[in-house]
Amino acid sequence: MKLLSIAIPCYNSQDYMEHCVESLLVGGEDVEILIVDDGSIDDTANIADEYARRYPSIVRAIHQENGGHGEAVNTGIANATGLFFKVVDSDDWVDEAAYRRILSTLKELSGKKRTLDMLISNFVYEKQGAKHKKVMRYKGILPKERLFGWNEAKHFMKGRYILMHSVIYRTGLLRECGLKLPKHTFYVDNLFVYVPLPYVKTMYYLDVDFYRYFIGRADQSVNEAVMIRRIDQQIKVNKLMVEAVDLWSLSDRKMRKYMFNYLEIITIISTIMCIRSGTEENLGKKRELWKYIKEYDLRLFHRLRNGIMGRTMNLPGKGGRKISVAAYKISQKVVGFN
Repeated sequence: MKLLSIAIPCYNSQDYMEHCVESLLVGGEDVEILIVDDGSIDDTANIADEYARRYPSIVRAIHQENGGHGEAVNTGIANATGLFFKVVDSDDWVDEAAYRRILSTLKELSGKKRTLDMLISNFVYEKQGAKHKKVMRYKGILPKERLFGWNEAKHFMKGRYILMHSVIYRTGLLRECGLKLPKHTFYVDNLFVYVPLPYVKTMYYLDVDFYRYFIGRADQSVNEAVMIRRIDQQIKVNKLMVEAVDLWSLSDRKMRKYMFNYLEIITIISTIMCIRSGTEENLGKKRELWKYIKEYDLRLFHRLRNGIMGRTMNLPGKGGRKISVAAYKISQKVVGFN
């Protein structure tokens, strides 16, 4: 069995995927790299096959009909043989020194009696043209370099969350929780880091800048204009998150609070994108989203709406919407708009 399975969802990634794969090959025989070609029509499939030919004991090329990012992640989970599982997008890469520490830590923890469910590390916003690169760290929130549970986590400030770039899950946990991401849907990374959390009992935080999250392509899903065009996708994921977990049933208070806060920021992002579009159609979609939450779970609606950010998002009139946009800065911290 491999120590770590790394899935790379690829769709027409020929121009940048090699940088990603090369950064991961450093892991050697401890890792398996699953290049999931999601129905690409450029040279992605050939590049994947060539890597699999050159590194047959490390790289596997998997080809499928186009199903979107979520389906590529599903395929990665289904084919993973590693004890742990990580997703690295094809335009991103990892830091070599941090990578070696991650693997060393996973190897050490895999021999412990107490099973590790989720390893968390930092990630860097590799924003094109930015002089100062922002790093998402969890220092001061999570204990460092030891196993811990939710009871030892401190308060997550607004704008600081555990994102897909931060996490490595135990592969078995992803299967146990029945995670299945929807096809042909953007922004499913939010489901990936949200749905498994009630199953996470043990965590480990390694304070290293491991994942390099590239921001700069005009067609990137976190481009603000692209997000507004795909607002229906964002809202779909938002609703799936509402449906996925009954937060009121969770007995762990700190985990429940964190998950409420994460659902809140996703709802804020949906709302702010509707507002920033400036169209009556999208303002109607904002109202429909909040109506949906109200009808699905009235307690949740009041919890989200009566929070500081929820109140800000729902102030009436043009003046209210102008104030609402101030919350955009917090959304930026999470999404890292280019």
